[in-house]
Amino acid sequence: MNAVILLFPGTNRERDMAIALEKATGRRPTILFHSETSLPAGTDLVVLPGGFSHGDYLRCGAMAARSPIMPAVAGFASKGGHVLGVCNGFQILTEAGLLPGALLRNASLRFLSMECHLRVENAATPFTNHWQKGAVFRAPMAHGDGNYFADDATLEALEKDGRVAFRYVTPEGEATEAANRNGARNNIAGILSENGRVLGLMPHPEDLVDPLMGGTDGLPLFESIAASFATA
Repeated sequence: MNAVILLFPGTNRERDMAIALEKATGRRPTILFHSETSLPAGTDLVVLPGGFSHGDYLRCGAMAARSPIMPAVAGFASKGGHVLGVCNGFQILTEAGLLPGALLRNASLRFLSMECHLRVENAATPFTNHWQKGAVFRAPMAHGDGNYFADDATLEALEKDGRVAFRYVTPEGEATEAANRNGARNNIAGILSENGRVLGLMPHPEDLVDPLMGGTDGLPLFESIAASFATA
């Protein structure tokens, strides 16, 4: 599997993402600077990692969404390519129109840096097939603008079509208001594109892929990706 990690000015999670991908796939991903205008031949997966692209000026991800590489990413996605956006990457995907909705300021208006618990809402995707539906896992969160918002019609479509990938829950798996620390609508932590091949989520599963990191809760996401391409 040939994975490409995009690097924008202000990105700071590319190495974490590379470690997670290499651990699951056995292959080191390519890190590609945002000023390029095409993806390497044979790219299977494009990853937009976390950070503060362009210092989060204007809106988080707004400037990165207009980087020279993004038309190539949009073209890749339109042809059925797989794309993963985490935290700032999720923000960029919504700003680029590759995923619906927007990421607003946290309801508390404070930066949140803590662990959260996520429930797997759809286990039949290239990103989640190593979990069972309803599985609960830990993941670190670190964001100031993770409050997912979409209008009622969009939310209804996401829920109806199984495009909510992850939801904020308690350790026991309950989607409560207290578990929803950033205020996201419907406790949504991650969503999928219409074809299920583009995933955006706010927490950082790449930061829990080894016991030395404090656990392996996030590893199934990357094992899912590896398995999907191994059987493709």
